[in-house]
Amino acid sequence: MARIYRWSAETDGDLSEQALRRKLEGMGYDVQRYDYPPGLWFARHVHEVDKIDAVLSGRFRISFPEGTVVLAAGDAVEVPAGIPHSAEVVGEEKVVSLDAVRRKGSEAGTA
Repeated sequence: MARIYRWSAETDGDLSEQALRRKLEGMGYDVQRYDYPPGLWFARHVHEVDKIDAVLSGRFRISFPEGTVVLAAGDAVEVPAGIPHSAEVVGEEKVVSLDAVRRKGSEAGTA
């Protein structure tokens, strides 16, 4: 199963877009914010680069060949290059997501 990260107020401080963005950038990722409306679904696909999908609000279900994870505020999941997956917004609340793409030459870090 893909690696899942959970925000910890004790070690990470208060969850905010700026704090989560700084953490992901510090791990060697370029970060973009996306707002996904309720009902949005991404069919099975792959990425050519390693990335992390992180959630600031709402619930986002990501399905991999080995299982499914539902991310909520402060949760993130590694999506390795070449791994097929699908994703969808769960419920009636929009998802605010930080999409982090590994910078070329960056080593893997910890969230």
